[in-house]
Amino acid sequence: MPLQVIGAGFGRTGTNSLKLALNELGFGPCHHMFEVSDENPDQITIWDAVADGSLRDWDRVFTGFQSQVDWPGCRYWQELADHFPDAKIILSVRDPDAWVRSFLSTIAPYIAKRGHHGDEHRNHKADMAYKIIADQTFGGDFTTPAHLKQVYLDHIATVQATIPAARLLTYDVREGWNPLCTFLGVPIPDTPFPNTNSSKEFQETTEIGK
Repeated sequence: MPLQVIGAGFGRTGTNSLKLALNELGFGPCHHMFEVSDENPDQITIWDAVADGSLRDWDRVFTGFQSQVDWPGCRYWQELADHFPDAKIILSVRDPDAWVRSFLSTIAPYIAKRGHHGDEHRNHKADMAYKIIADQTFGGDFTTPAHLKQVYLDHIATVQATIPAARLLTYDVREGWNPLCTFLGVPIPDTPFPNTNSSKEFQETTEIGK
């Protein structure tokens, strides 16, 4: 099954809330970094191969998924957009300075702790995240605020300049159901829009600082 929705937004832009929303709207299962877990051991193998360039079979990578958000997939948004030409693209965004603060309190320390997490899977996942996020996305510098902000802003501008307007939704999850459902052509649910994975939740889940 080809992807129907491709998330081009960086992690920490409400991607888990967006994932839950897409699942609720019938575009699930939605792939997110959370799927690269010890409950899905094949996922780390797949994304290691993607990271080192030995795997570019996107149909295989996303077997069983109808949509994708967050890293690791968003790193390859342009390849995915080309491979799945009928998929709609959602560029999740938030205030740049708030994004930098969130990234530095969550993803950056998770990556920096690689080799020192409490179990083998988290160390392996952090190594993969280093390759795809720290190295390939930020050129190795994933802790300098000004650099992070510029890469973030450049990414948004590139996506917006590349994807035709009719195929792209630039979206802040605080906008709720209306723009998302209008873009996807589906009814608005009578349930609250998901709001999850705050920085505190991320830190508790990943044991950052412990």
